[in-house]
Amino acid sequence: MAEQRSNDGGREGRGGREAREARGNRGQGNRGGDTRGAGNRDGGNPPARSRNTRRRNASGQKRGQGGHGGHGGQGGRGNQGNQGRRKASAVDAPRQVALDVLGAVRADGAYANLMLPKELRARNLTGRDAAFATELTYGTLRAEGLLDAVLAKASTRPLDRIDPEVLDVLRLGAYQLLRTRVGAHAAVDTSVRAAIGAGKVGAKGFVNAILRTVSGKDEAAWVAEVAPDAGRDPVGHLALKHGHPRWIADAFAQALGPRAGELAEALAADDARPIVHLVAKPGEMSAEELALITGGEEGPWSPYCVRIESGDPGDLGPVREHLAAVQDEGSQLIARAVTLAPLDGEDGGRWLDLCAGPGGKAAFLGGIAKIDGATVDAVEPAKKRAGLVENSVRGLPVRVHVADGRDPGLEGGYDRILVDAPCSGLGSLRRRPEARWRKSTDDLPALTKLQGELLESAAKLVRPGGVIVYSTCSPHLRETRGAVDRAVRQLGLEELDARPLVEPMGDVGDGPSVQMWPHRHGTDAMFFAVLRKPAHG
Repeated sequence: MAEQRSNDGGREGRGGREAREARGNRGQGNRGGDTRGAGNRDGGNPPARSRNTRRRNASGQKRGQGGHGGHGGQGGRGNQGNQGRRKASAVDAPRQVALDVLGAVRADGAYANLMLPKELRARNLTGRDAAFATELTYGTLRAEGLLDAVLAKASTRPLDRIDPEVLDVLRLGAYQLLRTRVGAHAAVDTSVRAAIGAGKVGAKGFVNAILRTVSGKDEAAWVAEVAPDAGRDPVGHLALKHGHPRWIADAFAQALGPRAGELAEALAADDARPIVHLVAKPGEMSAEELALITGGEEGPWSPYCVRIESGDPGDLGPVREHLAAVQDEGSQLIARAVTLAPLDGEDGGRWLDLCAGPGGKAAFLGGIAKIDGATVDAVEPAKKRAGLVENSVRGLPVRVHVADGRDPGLEGGYDRILVDAPCSGLGSLRRRPEARWRKSTDDLPALTKLQGELLESAAKLVRPGGVIVYSTCSPHLRETRGAVDRAVRQLGLEELDARPLVEPMGDVGDGPSVQMWPHRHGTDAMFFAVLRKPAHG
């Protein structure tokens, strides 16, 4: 039978909690408006924990500020993060920051979302300057495929024969010309000065000529020239137009299935500036209170979500006071689904997060567990990431274990298990701007093997009648339906209808699993399914 929970000894049952959620978030189901940005997953929680999968939590501005085109006086501050790799006086500080981050990402495999804030602090950039640097950095990284195609067409020299630092300058200049309001003269002139500042004096004429060629057409005209023909290869055309590798566009189209006609919308949303999603920590404050304090908008789907259009969430009082955190609304729904999925038998209050790092969903589960009188075990194999989980769940009924989720050494009998599996992260690419160019189909076999092993471990640890919520931040069918269908077939699990657990969210696929999309829901392209171990087994 479905779970029943009493409300004794200060424990609030599901019905009481749901009523409280409704009171704190009036009108949730009737919200309309534009839900197209995506926020940050689990406070920066990467969807992939494999060696080959990059982890980022990036968000940038959609448009550059035209007023930055001519100013260059701020460049005198030294770039502490790059030990003077370029002459600081060559260009203005926002462009210098962008070039330094682009160079570190290219040369050192740096994470843009980790390096950029350090560079902004090193130069004391705030306000419009910080926003401009962010837009240039993340925008150039997102659009790299399109920019390279344009530059290859405009250049008589193959890109692999262009000095890497000069190529960084060209990409940054081309991005300004094609996707910002920066004037052509300013974009070209600052790029020439950047090449000189990088010690590439001999390349200044080359940079000038290439970017003047680029400036001769707008983005649409260049796309028409360099992209595959839309009639003969519509997926290839859309992939280049919206800055995605072809194989990722193919994966999106396959996941959309009969609605593959939405591919243009899906890729465009994935190429857009994401907005930040906050979570009001369960038991600490309501979304209504968080929205009033921050000036944000209550999320349309999660009763704990607030969306903010811009600004640094770390500067917000509730975040500093640990009453709220950054977490994608889709992540909130998945963690909440773990607590609401129907059990066969009583909920004994033993819950497990089998892939907990860095702790966003574990903290959400811990907040609900504190309300419901349950406890959570959180498993994370990397000691450093386990420390992040510890910081996230401080004061909550959560025990952190440094262990491999495939064999964590825990006693079975859990009522509820979350398997937020390592994955390719294709569903959160717009917050990780360089990730799309680092990933490949070669990553998938090891990931799908790991996903299957984690589900097998969860099947052993869950009690008969208990539930497993399997989730990924990827719409790739091999990581979503493929993994779930194998678990049902090989592990003797039954799949439940997950769609009621995210209501009022709709349009999540034909079921029984849930697939979210940025262009439909304003969340990352997250997937989850609910599996139950038969009680008679």
